[in-house]
Amino acid sequence: MRAPEPNEREPSDSVRIALSVGCPCGIGPEVAIAAAAALSSDVHLVLHGDEGAILEAARVRSIDLRSLRHVTIAGTPPLAVGNRSPGAPTVAAGEAQRVAIDAALSTLVVGRADALVTGPVSKYAITSAGARFTGHTEYLEAALHATHSVMMFAGPTLRTTLVTTHLPLAWVSAAVTPQRVARVIEATAESLRDDFGVRAPRIVVCGLNPHAGENGLLGREEIDAITPGILAARARIAGFATVVGPVGAETAFRRARDGAWDVVVAMTHDQATIASKLVDFGQAVNVTLGLPIVRTSVDHGTGYDIAGQGVADAGGMIAAVELAVKIVRRRRASAPARAMRV
Repeated sequence: MRAPEPNEREPSDSVRIALSVGCPCGIGPEVAIAAAAALSSDVHLVLHGDEGAILEAARVRSIDLRSLRHVTIAGTPPLAVGNRSPGAPTVAAGEAQRVAIDAALSTLVVGRADALVTGPVSKYAITSAGARFTGHTEYLEAALHATHSVMMFAGPTLRTTLVTTHLPLAWVSAAVTPQRVARVIEATAESLRDDFGVRAPRIVVCGLNPHAGENGLLGREEIDAITPGILAARARIAGFATVVGPVGAETAFRRARDGAWDVVVAMTHDQATIASKLVDFGQAVNVTLGLPIVRTSVDHGTGYDIAGQGVADAGGMIAAVELAVKIVRRRRASAPARAMRV
């Protein structure tokens, strides 16, 4: 199916989403096509991935693609049937996942899409195919030559951003620097204001150690890195945001859930995602801040255990697309104000 040029037969307020469907052996194609069927026609989805896997997903979900005039399949090099078997990723499937990401990203680089939405992938399968891939966030940062990126999980109950992402736990302490802490806080504040419409963001920053280090008794990262980062960020965003911390993670997330703060800045991947997935699993959206593009993703994995059965919940993919659309439209509406702040 040919991808039309931007605005071809599309209303002026429409949004074009480039969606890489994820692993062809997982639930990505299924939730992508199910989301496409549920979304309004003013959102044009271009699905990047193995066409055979996408068509099979439509068959499993009993979805007639001919009725989805707002959906285009931009197929990647076709896989043999044996390389897209549900629940059994191969090296070829790993390569296909990376190719789909690159193809979707390229449409944004040349201005043929407004946002990138990514489906769930297998980092192991992609790496087995020879690519360096620790996650979408790091991969997109490198591909777009961004100076830094920030991972956010935005759900109906919690929002949280991460100072470190896909790192072995033994490496985290060295990666938590004042500069990194400050950059994440600042990016978080700016995104809440510009992309989420929170005029005066209230930010709480977690400690790394139990009880935020107990004044150095349980570790010095709070004293040597986190507090200096908070102070530096606070000086730069004082005009529109407030920042408190470091606060013990258990307290920070509990009180944020209850409405005390708009977002939690976490130090580690699991510190953030355990809380997010406990209260918002299937509804939280992974948003990458700090890129020159809008990018969102589901908060779940490839679901190999239920792939091909037609039972995967598409709610997370719908939420990811809908949030991408909201951010695009908010940025369009506020473009003059954003330009004045630059």
